[in-house]
Amino acid sequence: MFNRFFEFVKEKQLFESHQRVLLAVSGGIDSMVLLHLFEKSGFEYGIAHCNFNLRGEESDGDEKFVRGQVQFHGIPAFFQRFETEEYANLNGISIEMAARELRYDYFEKIRVEKNYDFIATAHHQDDLIETFFLNLSRKTGIKGLTGIKEKTGRIIRPLLFACRQEIEDFARSNFIEFREDSSNIEVVYLRNFLRHKIIPLFHELNPAFKKNILASIENLKEAEQVYSRCLRAEHDKVVEKNKEEIVIKIEPLQNTLFPKVLLFEILSDFNFNSSVTDEIFQGLENDSGKQFFSKTHRLVKDRDRLFITPFSEKEERIFYIEKDDIELFDPLDLLIEKYDAKDFLISKESNVASLDLGELEFPLLIRKWRQGDYFQPLGMTGFKKVSDFFIDEKIPLHQKENIWLLCSGKKIVWIIGLRIDNRFKITTKTKMVYTIEMRKS
Repeated sequence: MFNRFFEFVKEKQLFESHQRVLLAVSGGIDSMVLLHLFEKSGFEYGIAHCNFNLRGEESDGDEKFVRGQVQFHGIPAFFQRFETEEYANLNGISIEMAARELRYDYFEKIRVEKNYDFIATAHHQDDLIETFFLNLSRKTGIKGLTGIKEKTGRIIRPLLFACRQEIEDFARSNFIEFREDSSNIEVVYLRNFLRHKIIPLFHELNPAFKKNILASIENLKEAEQVYSRCLRAEHDKVVEKNKEEIVIKIEPLQNTLFPKVLLFEILSDFNFNSSVTDEIFQGLENDSGKQFFSKTHRLVKDRDRLFITPFSEKEERIFYIEKDDIELFDPLDLLIEKYDAKDFLISKESNVASLDLGELEFPLLIRKWRQGDYFQPLGMTGFKKVSDFFIDEKIPLHQKENIWLLCSGKKIVWIIGLRIDNRFKITTKTKMVYTIEMRKS
């Protein structure tokens, strides 16, 4: 397996021998085999481990095990814990998708900060087959049917030459320690359902099933290259780039042979899913001004064009308020005062926030709102996305873009001029009141 590992890295040009690789290590058999191969290879590497807090003591046990392996191997390592269920609920996504987003964002953060060249995951051939069926069930284009690639940007998958059985045999013969993940047998997860229920049935029908699927995926990869080459020629007829703005010309798009397919492929590069793309395509003849959003971009329909822009980062400036500050002039004109809570009367003006000083963590910060922000609106016990709050309050788009948040640590204290967070309200236990008034121009 060592020789096949080296040959695969070289053949697929995953990385050069002098480059540094960050390994994603969960403690399971796949990632521990990957760690073992890198340890024996002489490559320079570190590891990153995520504790998603989904399996209680078992998750903590995985983290403890990996920490022990780090000490044994004497390698650089990075650990992070996540509140995965909360993140999933707040973003309206599955636990699986939440864990995926959290871990890849974290891996990339560490890669950049610690100067690693690539991130290596322990995906193998069985994962490739499962992903093929997952994508097929969720509605996908030809790219989705090509499954997991050996190299995608800074992500590499050095175990894609091996199947699960080969990895298990190698672990046993080399006495590699690993942790069993009990959630791998729970068929409530779609991937596990495919793994334990569906794929074994195909194998019963044809013992060569896995081999044939892998060969079919290779055929699809070649077909996808031809498909992409044809699309690029059509793409250039309908797409223009103007600084930070992508423009799709509607009439030339409609005059292509397969306008819906072309639109899907163009928009997938900007993280628009197939459902949103269908809605955009159906609305090409409708009135101007309608907007559509992906996680990273906004699309606006004009009369004869579609305009795609990334979410603005120009307002990512952050302003700080120290505990003794009494006013602020940029980005807003704010007056800050403190009062004894005994005789304080709460202002009903929306431009004034009356807060419990004891609950605030200084320095406070002021920033623009972002997709995914959430808070606990005054009077509510549950959390709400800031974007949903704006919808409920019927706040127009141009006003949303000019709204600032007051934050204490990672918590939103006040959507300035609109609503404070219930966690910072004045109560009978409040000793000192902290007020901020947004002075009107």
